Amino acid sequence: MWRFGSLLKGASCLLPFREARSFRHFSVFLVRHSPVWSASAQSSPTCLRSPHPSVLLSFCRSFRKNAKSTLDIPVTPITVTDIKQYLRSKEIPFHDGYSCLHAPSFFLEPAEAAGRDGFTLFIDKTTGQFLCKETLVEGSWEDLQDCVEVMRKEGRSCLSPDVLLGYPESPEEQEVKEMELREVQRIWSASVSFSDLPDEEAQLVRTMFGIDKVSNATLKRFGVRFFKPTKSLVFPWFGGRDSGLRGLKLLTAKCAGDGAVTYADATLPKPSAYHNLFGLPLVGRKDSEVVLTGREVDALAVSQATGLPSLTLPRGVSCLPPVLLPYLEQFKRVTLWLGGDINSWEASKIFSRKLGLKRCSLVRPGELQPCPSEALERGRSLSRILKASIPAAHKSIVSFRQLRDDVYGELANKELVAGVKWSRFPELNKILKGHRKGELTVFTGPTGSGKTTFISEFALDLCIQGVNTLWGSFEINNVRLAKIMLTQFCMQRLEDNLEQYDAWADKFEDLPLYFMTFHGQQSMKTVLDTMHHAVYLYDISHVVIDNLQFMMGQENLSVDKFAVQDQIIGAFRKFATHSSCHVTLIIHPRKEEDDKELQTASIFGTAKASQEADNVLILQEKKLVTVPGRRSLQIAKNRFDGDVGIFPLEFNKSSLTFSAPLKGRNKLRKVKGDKPDATETEEKVEKAEKVEKPARAAKTPKTEKGLVRVGAKGVLEGSAKGSAGVGEKKQQTVFEEVIKTK
Repeated sequence: MWRFGSLLKGASCLLPFREARSFRHFSVFLVRHSPVWSASAQSSPTCLRSPHPSVLLSFCRSFRKNAKSTLDIPVTPITVTDIKQYLRSKEIPFHDGYSCLHAPSFFLEPAEAAGRDGFTLFIDKTTGQFLCKETLVEGSWEDLQDCVEVMRKEGRSCLSPDVLLGYPESPEEQEVKEMELREVQRIWSASVSFSDLPDEEAQLVRTMFGIDKVSNATLKRFGVRFFKPTKSLVFPWFGGRDSGLRGLKLLTAKCAGDGAVTYADATLPKPSAYHNLFGLPLVGRKDSEVVLTGREVDALAVSQATGLPSLTLPRGVSCLPPVLLPYLEQFKRVTLWLGGDINSWEASKIFSRKLGLKRCSLVRPGELQPCPSEALERGRSLSRILKASIPAAHKSIVSFRQLRDDVYGELANKELVAGVKWSRFPELNKILKGHRKGELTVFTGPTGSGKTTFISEFALDLCIQGVNTLWGSFEINNVRLAKIMLTQFCMQRLEDNLEQYDAWADKFEDLPLYFMTFHGQQSMKTVLDTMHHAVYLYDISHVVIDNLQFMMGQENLSVDKFAVQDQIIGAFRKFATHSSCHVTLIIHPRKEEDDKELQTASIFGTAKASQEADNVLILQEKKLVTVPGRRSLQIAKNRFDGDVGIFPLEFNKSSLTFSAPLKGRNKLRKVKGDKPDATETEEKVEKAEKVEKPARAAKTPKTEKGLVRVGAKGVLEGSAKGSAGVGEKKQQTVFEEVIKTK
């Protein structure tokens, strides 16, 4: 796809961890060294061929030219009114769409445009990003203005679609793309259609992926194939001006020890560049209704059972990239059936805001409405389920009848409603139950106690599990923050292992992690505009603000600081609720004596911070103590179910990580309810533990043994133990790295 790439791509104050990319030797070549891939895959001549060992063992440090470490120019908010006024001033006709404005494309010759729909240029109402569906030229709002000015100045009626602005791709980036394309072609050529498989093998594959009732005709129409070396379904991405093969998604089934089957998918190119709407080539120009699904097998089921156009979002329920919105503009009715669980239901409601509430309908989750492929296998009528979908737009006042299914969904999906679990902090799960969207968490602790270090690992833990995260660090710069998080990610000192930096940085770069480039005092409106922009572009679901006082600055001493702080907290609370995004806000405490523990009342400012917050976390530190047990994390407020408590933390300086001590006298202290005096509560619980210790030891021996050491298990277990150097047995393929981050 041709791109008008300006220097400030997307939001200039949103900095993904892609500032300076090193040339990467594709880990897909290491498939033969991975224990996950089968022996047939390792020996297959059609599988990935390994380069020369000297190439694998080299660590080439080359960076893009003109790359900046930070893009500190704030985004000028673009409104739909501004876009319309500009188009009118240039006498460019347009009409309103659902999420885009439609205008004539000036990348088509007049003769080409004559026989087609003239309004093929789509301009995003929120960001100003444009796309010409006919030539696939895309770019920012500034790029569009530049094109218009060039045409006016030179007296031209159109521009060539092959024109490129901005900086060209570096040789390293171009080589990576070519390697990806060659790998896509190799896998596609080695895969076979279902009609060419023996009947017994085809039936086995169908059973494995739950598509017994999907016909060969449907699979052929969508271009689905089977890749034998890895026993994966292959879903193609056809697109571009020549409708060529641009990428692939592989779906692999794995059998667990208990007999349960789990599925993992991987894409080429990597997910951030994989913008395929699976099934799009089958959509006709006059189709006005579509069903959006979260999985490719669901799109197959819907299309076969109902005859309706069905498309699959490239990243399922995690993200709806705005670049795909122009392809959905032609549909007057969009039904979102992303799955049968509560997470799919929540994602459907969020995505419907981007698509336009008035045209969207949602399929309720639950046992009666499973995902489309399961419904087809059970013999359910998919047409009847789609007809029973409810409109996404609701009035300001609703009755319990309208909320009834939502309430049942929360009761029936207790664990999912509780939110994403932390893998490094199991004791935090016992109290908070999980990380939920739409909440506000206030975090405080003494100066120098490690608030930023702890909260970076706190957020990194969730980000590794797929929680799209935006960091707003106003006190320390992004380079230092990224260094801390990278150290926590690999759980070792990279200063002593620089040869491993590229391998770890490549893995870290694929996390859904973004940074705001603000530093010091900032306008609250500018920060909120950036946060809204990030939620729209990247479907951010967790924003970390570090910290409130530093963001406010020390100027304007005549202004009531407490009133300003209350206004900011109120704005964050409103943003979290309306954007269905979790906000973690770090606030410094008041001055306290060194020998006193902090309380909820110790948070700087008025009581509004603790009142508005759903969760209050306090990093306690005994400054006069040097033995283990110096630090502990207290959950002083938990609006979800009222549980509060405290547990000890131990700091590992080499990996900059926190964990619960393996052996220690301190135990998890947990009580019901939000008590105003946490110290008094802890004393009561401690006394009760002494009295009931024998009985409790018999019932819950695990609690008495202490806490599980954080980092012993989880996503990084294998990678943290072994070397990240190329050629190690633990090295994973690109496909497996994508799966691993999910």
